[in-house]
Amino acid sequence: MNMLLPEFVVNQKAGSEIMVRLMTKGLDGLEKLIALNAQVVNMTIVDSQGAVAKALAARDPQAVFALQTSQARSAVEQAQSYWRHVYEILSTTQGEVAEVAEAHFTQSQRDAHAFVDSLAKSAPPGSEAFVSAWKSALGVATESANSAYDAAKKAAKQAVKQVVDVAESNGKAVSAAANGPAYRGAAAGKGASA
Repeated sequence: MNMLLPEFVVNQKAGSEIMVRLMTKGLDGLEKLIALNAQVVNMTIVDSQGAVAKALAARDPQAVFALQTSQARSAVEQAQSYWRHVYEILSTTQGEVAEVAEAHFTQSQRDAHAFVDSLAKSAPPGSEAFVSAWKSALGVATESANSAYDAAKKAAKQAVKQVVDVAESNGKAVSAAANGPAYRGAAAGKGASA
């Protein structure tokens, strides 16, 4: 029992270090998202102030509608840029977290194999069947864990990609609507009726 205590302490310390590294990577990503959102809020306030000033300075309704069209296009471009930045942050953070997790996962597998090998070396004579069963079970568990890890990794990448794809398609739809003939025709009609 005494032999396992130092190993237990080492494993607990390694687990704590991994958790700290994972949390640090996650918080770094969150920090980047918060900074991006703060920047977007500041830009939106400045853009809104400028748009209001231009609208108040406009001499005729057509100038106001032209300003609206320009603002809509600008908003779409900014939204697309925002989602590209979100995607970059999420992809980078996910990659860093995956790197840490994969390193820990690989080390855990090596440690498990080393443990079973040390058991095999110190096993009493006649326990070869038991040791073989342990090795076989570990091999199956390793293969299953690798498959599960690969599936989770692919799912995480796909989820990030889907979020960005939806945001970009929504931005393109808004852009198409803002640039489309129906919007321009409505703007021209409003300008003519005023």
